[in-house]
Amino acid sequence: MAEISAIQISRWKKPFGTWPSAENFGLRDTGTENFGGAIVTAGGLVFIGSTMVAMFHVFDKTTGEKLWEYRLPAAGYAQPMTYSINGRQFVVIACGGGGKPGSPTGDSYVAFALPEKN
Repeated sequence: MAEISAIQISRWKKPFGTWPSAENFGLRDTGTENFGGAIVTAGGLVFIGSTMVAMFHVFDKTTGEKLWEYRLPAAGYAQPMTYSINGRQFVVIACGGGGKPGSPTGDSYVAFALPEKN
């Protein structure tokens, strides 16, 4: 089997997450350990939690541009999932935190509704 180079499977790469101690110095997007995965919607949105700072991020699949972020009640060390109700798409992530690099523990699920198509 032929080896696939990184450029063939990714159009962009960037540090993901911010070390909490780096935020004290105004530094962002330093990169951190990640525990969890991402999902990509048919519309080209990448949803991922995974970092110690309990943020949920949305990126453009093609450009890597960060489109949106939301502070979660605890770290989202989980694979987000998507579902549809009556044609409306939702994304949900479990926010349990804890057990990983000193993250506070939580017990929430947070769901987001994607904008309706016109």
